Amino acid sequence: MKNVLIINSSLNAEQGNSAKLTKHLAQHLSAKYQSNVHTVNLYAGAISHLSGAEMQAWMTDANDRSPEQKALAQISDSYIEQVLAADTIVLGMPMYNFGVPSTFKAWVDRIARAGVTFQYTAEGPVGLLKNKKVIVVAARGSIYQGTPLDTQTTYLRDFFAFLGLQDIDFVYAEGLAMPAKD
Repeated sequence: MKNVLIINSSLNAEQGNSAKLTKHLAQHLSAKYQSNVHTVNLYAGAISHLSGAEMQAWMTDANDRSPEQKALAQISDSYIEQVLAADTIVLGMPMYNFGVPSTFKAWVDRIARAGVTFQYTAEGPVGLLKNKKVIVVAARGSIYQGTPLDTQTTYLRDFFAFLGLQDIDFVYAEGLAMPAKD
């Protein structure tokens, strides 16, 4: 765990439960493993949803890209560079309306690139990322783990497996919005 990438996507910025938990985890990893920690706060960068123009920029040979296409491709390229540099990826994952935050989905759309992080083969898609650990710190207002309403766990396992990453652990902080029992 020498190079840790933390991806936070809470709408509540540093005050979000998932961001507080990833900060605590980062402090622990830094102390225990002398890790280099790089944190990306998706809410701060106002990451937009993927556009057709941006995807077209990826599919245009780098030497043939217009200045606008170069700028658009650089968005995805920079996120992928961060993922490639990390040996551990920590996701601060709040649950919004039974799913992942839209900022996280926009990030996912930029790191899943054919020919870069996965490839299509005659047998189907094959992930090109290897030897990385993923830790999901899931912060939820109610209790969903192990229920049909926990759509995040399956989605995140499937997505990262698609990229070739199988070593994924979940840390659940649930019931955070529920009243305390007497």
